[in-house]
Amino acid sequence: MLRREARLRREYLYRKVREEAQRAAQEKKEKVRRALEENRLIPTELRREALALQGSLEFDDAGGEGVTNHVDDEYRWAGVEDPKVMITTSRDPSSRLKMFAKELKLVFPGAQRMNRGRHEVGALVRACKANGVTDLLVVHEHRGTPVGLIVSHLPFGPTAYFTLCNVLMRHDIPDLGTVSEAKPHLIIHGFSSRLGKRVSDILRYLFPVPKDDSHRVITFANQDDYISFRHHVYRKTNHRNVELTECT
Repeated sequence: MLRREARLRREYLYRKVREEAQRAAQEKKEKVRRALEENRLIPTELRREALALQGSLEFDDAGGEGVTNHVDDEYRWAGVEDPKVMITTSRDPSSRLKMFAKELKLVFPGAQRMNRGRHEVGALVRACKANGVTDLLVVHEHRGTPVGLIVSHLPFGPTAYFTLCNVLMRHDIPDLGTVSEAKPHLIIHGFSSRLGKRVSDILRYLFPVPKDDSHRVITFANQDDYISFRHHVYRKTNHRNVELTECT
């Protein structure tokens, strides 16, 4: 098992390095192509290899939309199999952080929560891999207030760290009803850049594919690199209007 994981890791890193080299070469060719089309001087750093780059441009085409890379390979089973999410906390969590982890479990359908205990991160990751977990979430706190969320996609990443601010938990709101555990529809807004698409993939693949009749909606709205999270259930009042109820 360990040999297989090591081999898969080496293959993944090798494929990633090759793709980085190919992307760098493609960027050089694009600079040469634009300079020739616009009748401008070729950039100084590319003049020595300009002839070779120009020759290779003849074999390029405008296709390639369906070509997979290591980013696609990370989520190759997305939508085919439901994600298996594991949620845990930092060491010695406060009662409020434990409460937040329980509420976070309600956000992701089918998620499981694990007590951290004295386990190290490496041991947690190995246990998750052995049990087919696709994503590991670790929440952190500062003086009882949740301040950080680590999302790690297994087995090879990506891993992202999100700073949490203005956290409002369900326990802080009196007379709040039960939360729907249906598979939610997702609204992802404002993730138009290359990095934004990467972050949106990390977030949306934590959720399974919803059913058409699901009335649960989760929103991630990005504005100035601040991601707002909203959780609603909607109900049709008539054929033209709907009523939103925030679940928190």
